[in-house]
Amino acid sequence: MSVAFFANAAYIVAALLFILSLAGLSHHESSRTGLRFGMVGMAIALLATLWLTVGNLWGQANATLGIVILVVAVVIGAAIGLWRAKVVEMTGMPELIALLHSFVGLAAVLIGWNGALSTEEIAPELVGIHHAEVFIGVFIGAVTFTGSIVAFLKLSARISSKPLMLPGKNALNIGALVAFVLLTAWYVITPELGLLIAVTALALLLGWHLVASIGGGDMPVVVSMLNSYSGWAAAAAGFLLNNDLLIVTGALVGSSGAYLSYIMCRAMNRSFISVIAGGFGIEKPSAKGEEEEGEYRETDAASVAELLASADTVVITPGYGMAVAQAQYPVAELAHQLRAKGVNVRFGIHPVAGRLPGHMNVLLAEAKVPYDIVLEMDEVNDDFAETAVVLVIGANDTCNPAAAEDPSSPIAGMPVLRVWEADNVIVFKRSMASGYAGVQNPLFFRDNAAMLFGDAKERVEDIIKAL
Repeated sequence: MSVAFFANAAYIVAALLFILSLAGLSHHESSRTGLRFGMVGMAIALLATLWLTVGNLWGQANATLGIVILVVAVVIGAAIGLWRAKVVEMTGMPELIALLHSFVGLAAVLIGWNGALSTEEIAPELVGIHHAEVFIGVFIGAVTFTGSIVAFLKLSARISSKPLMLPGKNALNIGALVAFVLLTAWYVITPELGLLIAVTALALLLGWHLVASIGGGDMPVVVSMLNSYSGWAAAAAGFLLNNDLLIVTGALVGSSGAYLSYIMCRAMNRSFISVIAGGFGIEKPSAKGEEEEGEYRETDAASVAELLASADTVVITPGYGMAVAQAQYPVAELAHQLRAKGVNVRFGIHPVAGRLPGHMNVLLAEAKVPYDIVLEMDEVNDDFAETAVVLVIGANDTCNPAAAEDPSSPIAGMPVLRVWEADNVIVFKRSMASGYAGVQNPLFFRDNAAMLFGDAKERVEDIIKAL
């Protein structure tokens, strides 16, 4: 049996493991098992690809040089990956994921160009299909590349999270897509290098504009959508390389990322189609969002501890601020102590809390918070009216009443955690600054709300001591 036979058999096993991985990652309880399936599948896929490549190179001119370059590239890539995985904080995970998506896009662009410039003979009846594969692969890869770079810059606060509002931005996006279709037909008929350069430049600009036009409040959906784009880019590269596993893996990533984006759009009351078109059709936030809207009441850790000690029900709603402060461990300890005193403690998680889907769930699981008390927004929203105390720890846009009550707000219509319906709301925050979406939160000025300023981890630890 040939090397190709065993490699294809390994690819089938790897593909099955990837499917099992996705199934496992769909539930908290099985997520670790799903992650292990994915790791084993990827290891099998890499080893099979290396074996197949070495087998194809063996016996050819300069085979040794090619094999050495291949091994060196794998070792360098693995070393960088292990280093970044070891040093990255959970708060830096969203921008790291966005950056990794950009590498997938760039690889697809390079593979597409290689396919266009390759001198390999192609059957006459497949020439048109090959040219279409090249053109589409380059387009998807370039859009993914620059879109992911912009997402990385926004998530890492290197550029403003506010949406770029160019005049006629929707027309620009639609015009770019129409131009892509026309250029594709032209390239299939007449595969000129200038057309490939034109579509590469067009896609790079479109990817940049698509993500730059989306505001910070919607960035978790963007990360999910870029994950989908990177999958389709990988699938396109698989067609060019005639690699079945890359096609299957790319299709799995692309379809699962698109479906996750669809679920998140529904949870945020956004249009899925408008995500793909670039931007959610929101208006530019007004300067009003940066201003305070009333007087707020400040509290201290001792007062909060006294309030919690007398409460019968408590809901904790975490956000990105909890991740920044690395407060998940003291928050978990606070929940444990309150439950030991007979208090009904639960966590309310907004679908887009944090900077990427499942961000808060991962943090709480890391701190050993029981899965059964971590509830989604739809599971907990009806209970706020009967809740004694809500602790809003580092969350802002996901519990903003303006989304439900102010039609002119940039986040109007987005379902939020209705924390203001509780008897008492304690907001953990460093300052009165607006959230990532750049919108001020009227919750801070409600009569039943009080602000507990400072580092969330330190304030929670103070409450634990006071208890």
